[in-house]
Amino acid sequence: MQIVDYPEPGPPDVLTLADADVPRPGPEDVLIKVAAAGVNRPDCLQRRGMYPPPPGASPVLGLEVAGTVAACGDNVRDWQAGDTVCALLAGGGYSEYCVAPAGQCLPVPTGLSLQEAATLPETCFTVWTNLYDRAALQAHESLLVHGGASGIGTTAIQMARALGATVYATAGSDTKAQLCEQLGATLAVNYKREDFLQVLKERAGGVDVILDIVGGSHLEQNVKLLNPDGRLVTIGILGGAKGTLNLGLVLSKRLVITGSTLRARSPAEKQHIAAQLQQHVWPHIANGAIRPVVQAAFPLSEAAAAHTLLENNQASGKLVLIVDEKHASTRA
Repeated sequence: MQIVDYPEPGPPDVLTLADADVPRPGPEDVLIKVAAAGVNRPDCLQRRGMYPPPPGASPVLGLEVAGTVAACGDNVRDWQAGDTVCALLAGGGYSEYCVAPAGQCLPVPTGLSLQEAATLPETCFTVWTNLYDRAALQAHESLLVHGGASGIGTTAIQMARALGATVYATAGSDTKAQLCEQLGATLAVNYKREDFLQVLKERAGGVDVILDIVGGSHLEQNVKLLNPDGRLVTIGILGGAKGTLNLGLVLSKRLVITGSTLRARSPAEKQHIAAQLQQHVWPHIANGAIRPVVQAAFPLSEAAAAHTLLENNQASGKLVLIVDEKHASTRA
């Protein structure tokens, strides 16, 4: 099979096509014939040598795919050859075939193409576990999503709105802010033009939960904006790993500050998240309340172009690699 390889860490142009053996599924795994693979920032970090795969994971880039089950491990009962699935991976997605734990596979939602479905797992798993497992976001509460036009952001806005929360967002341009509002944000602030803390204090008073991909540079403002009993969930450090924290506000407001990563968590944990998604989120995708925002698709041979677009912050929503053009447009 063909894979996207990088002989050494470096810029996007180190990515190249290479030949590799088709992997074999373990007893609890499925082998997927990949139609499309999502592109995510952790892929770029891994390519640069800054985010190695966890022990035992495929060294090939790619954390999410959609395609057709080609074979099943001996202990797999929920899937069979020929099923169309999308799956969360610890690695291996930029390839013609990949292996995924059976519990990390989900059915392709009704009405979506395999190309669209390939962009769901990484963001949906991440948003669900952080907003609902960690922050316990409730339907009557308010949420601020930093980076609202990103893949994580567009998913978080739609998921939280579909489940009843009031959503605000920040974005880096007026066009991206407009996209956030089109997706359901009550207000999106262009942080390059306005002080999001001042604007949201005036418009909302405060928010109950913040989902933050920026990190250190936003920490002080986030703490000031949170309501009493608010929760700050940090899942990225694009703005640095360190910031100023007023512990007095943390105490007086009874705040919770937490964070997480997804890739190194156990298959059992990821299977639990998958079950929650299928129960609570997949119906909203099927009825159109949540839709993947896909800006562009690239053939597998042009993975470098996708990485360049993402790293230059020019992407809104998700980018996808087309591995099997014939089947990527197939709809569930």
